Amino acid sequence: MLTYTITRNPNPCSAAERAAVLANPGFGKHFTDHMVAIDWSKDGGWHDARVMPYGPLSLDPAASVLHYGQEIFEGIKAYRHADDSIWTFRPQANGERLQRSARRLALPELPVDEFVESLRQLVAVDGDWTPGEPETSLYFRPFMIATEAFLGVRGAHQASYHVIASPAGAYFAKGVAPVSIWLSTDYARAAKGGTGAAKCGGNYAASLLPQQQAYEQGCSQVLFLDPVEGRYLEELGGMNVFLVHRDGSIVTPEISGSILEGITRSSLLQLARDRGHRVVERKVTLDEWRDGVASGEVTEVFACGTAAVITPIGQLKGEDFSVGDINAPAGETTLALRQALTDIQYGRAEDRHGWMVKLRD
Repeated sequence: MLTYTITRNPNPCSAAERAAVLANPGFGKHFTDHMVAIDWSKDGGWHDARVMPYGPLSLDPAASVLHYGQEIFEGIKAYRHADDSIWTFRPQANGERLQRSARRLALPELPVDEFVESLRQLVAVDGDWTPGEPETSLYFRPFMIATEAFLGVRGAHQASYHVIASPAGAYFAKGVAPVSIWLSTDYARAAKGGTGAAKCGGNYAASLLPQQQAYEQGCSQVLFLDPVEGRYLEELGGMNVFLVHRDGSIVTPEISGSILEGITRSSLLQLARDRGHRVVERKVTLDEWRDGVASGEVTEVFACGTAAVITPIGQLKGEDFSVGDINAPAGETTLALRQALTDIQYGRAEDRHGWMVKLRD
């Protein structure tokens, strides 16, 4: 394991300032006093692990990340339990996905143990930023960028890994309510053989224009179809999608190389099996959703991701059709799965799968 040096922020937020933030943190608006940094070079490997004051990064204008988009990131939360201990959820899975993303973007692979330790090191100094109110958490944003100053088109020989953290409030201010989704027919999120399975900034940058179109249509998110035939559901801009059928079976688009393998997605699939649901991962057509809602075969649709956990989808809007009822309440299966997952994360239920990892007593 790497040895960390600790440099304390000389001007941290006061207890009163921190309390004011934690009372209404929002999402991604406020950041803790410190961050983690680890450097990498082709010759020296991973080195110089440190916890340092949160602040701007210094980059050469020729840094590869600025020109060729060599960048990856993760999203993971820490939860304060009733005894004030701080835990995180399936960090090994996030660390393994960061490695897969690094491989695809020609970046160095950070060992999973070091990934988990980086979270623990940040919580050791900034754990007091973890809120304790219901549905709140401390959101970690680990990321890696290519820092070598070189304009040749190849994988960079220098990179840096960082972790910043932001207290997060309840994602749904008015409870878990169904949202409207806009169907994008002009744009694809990713292509076969591309970077769709990696968690990299370019995928999200490509989704911003259709996301803007979704907002213009009064929708909260955008749904992408497959880039070849334009018939099969892929995923939302940053969430995986599920259909619940009348017989209780749950269907979700299969991992195809252009869909991000979500940690929440795989966790919900396991919890659904635990509850006796038949779970199917396969290609899912847009017609199946549309016709299934019309016939009553599809009874619930939801999306999932780290930030929101589960988002009920009440309506799918497109250029010439609308599916679902935005005014309908969230479905029973949707709410039950969300409750089962969050009860584990917040320590209210037994962790039968060994998913939780303690970061601080």
